[in-house]
Amino acid sequence: MSASAAESELSASSSSGVTETANLPDNEPRLETVVLEKGSNLMATLTAAGLERSVAFNAIEALRDVYNPRKLRAGQEFDLVYGSDVEGDSGLFDTLRFQPDPETVVSVSRTDDGFTASSDKIALTPVRNVSSGVIDQSLFLAAEKNGMPLSVLMELIELYSYEVDFQRDIQPGDSFEVMFEELRNDAGERVRYGDVVYASMTLSGNNVRLYSYKDSNGDVDFYNQKGESYRRALMRTPINGARLSSGFGARKHPILGFTKMHKGVDFAAPPGTPIFAAGNGTVAQIGRNGGYGNYIRLRHNDSYDTAYAHMKGFAKGLKQGSRVKQGDVIGYVGTTGASTGPHLHFEILKNNAQVNPIKVKMPSGKTLKGNELKTFLAKAEGMRGQYAELSMHNRKVASAE
Repeated sequence: MSASAAESELSASSSSGVTETANLPDNEPRLETVVLEKGSNLMATLTAAGLERSVAFNAIEALRDVYNPRKLRAGQEFDLVYGSDVEGDSGLFDTLRFQPDPETVVSVSRTDDGFTASSDKIALTPVRNVSSGVIDQSLFLAAEKNGMPLSVLMELIELYSYEVDFQRDIQPGDSFEVMFEELRNDAGERVRYGDVVYASMTLSGNNVRLYSYKDSNGDVDFYNQKGESYRRALMRTPINGARLSSGFGARKHPILGFTKMHKGVDFAAPPGTPIFAAGNGTVAQIGRNGGYGNYIRLRHNDSYDTAYAHMKGFAKGLKQGSRVKQGDVIGYVGTTGASTGPHLHFEILKNNAQVNPIKVKMPSGKTLKGNELKTFLAKAEGMRGQYAELSMHNRKVASAE
């Protein structure tokens, strides 16, 4: 057919009101979002969305490789992606995608022979923020009043617990400063709080500043203004948020009724409060131990042991010979044995003799020297400058509101 003939035929078709067009498949994927309703399950949700039961079953079976469907809760949203098959049908189920938490994306995708699943972490960006305050009644109330997140407060307490007795050393008029990280997603939304990078506490006029620093070996620790590690071999208070209810020394025993040497310190706390290992070590003894009730003794080195008594229970998997790291949860506050209420009885033993945990001098950690110290001091000065800038910015924002 000549070009002119083809043009004549096209013109004739147009004049008759009939236009012929190629029937091209729509290759754009289609997205549908469904929600897991209360009392339902994933199978019912997918089949209600139109998936064949066999397809939904195979997708869920693949999901089990990376995520337990039993953990799904009502309100969970799922994105269902539909693609086109070879004949152009855009109703072919291709991908199931959801976020079980703000940091994780789980996907189930169609393959040539079924489905495959994957779980990927979302990249979060650390952004620094600050909080500061003066203590009137308690550190907890002052932190809450000044907007310090609870997780940051707990880390602050843990940092200073090597040297500070939070029941006796804190007085009205003492103050604190802290710079910490907030982890945000691509939309700029805070997903969770990160680590403390700088902290300062002024107690009875004595100021101790701590800076997070990664040394030349890649190890991260907190150091004071002199470049001395603030981490000690043992923590004085291996529990957060507890009240010192009984000190070390002679006292009238609350159950026996006569004066007896109290060879440890007691921390009153609600049942179930986590108890931490005061230092790196090995479980030397675990189980029932007379008036101590549920009891753990940790061996840290040739000189030092620590003991923990009246526990409600032990951390899962612990047994004699188990290795623990400083700060690991080893058990939970209870009132087993000769106990009048829920508390932790804590002992430090030096050469097998109990010593006062509040007064014993703890072995110090690493001290930075030479070029390492110069590098640390420069970074510490930079942190102080950044803290000042963020504090000023927050004050401006607060005054504008």
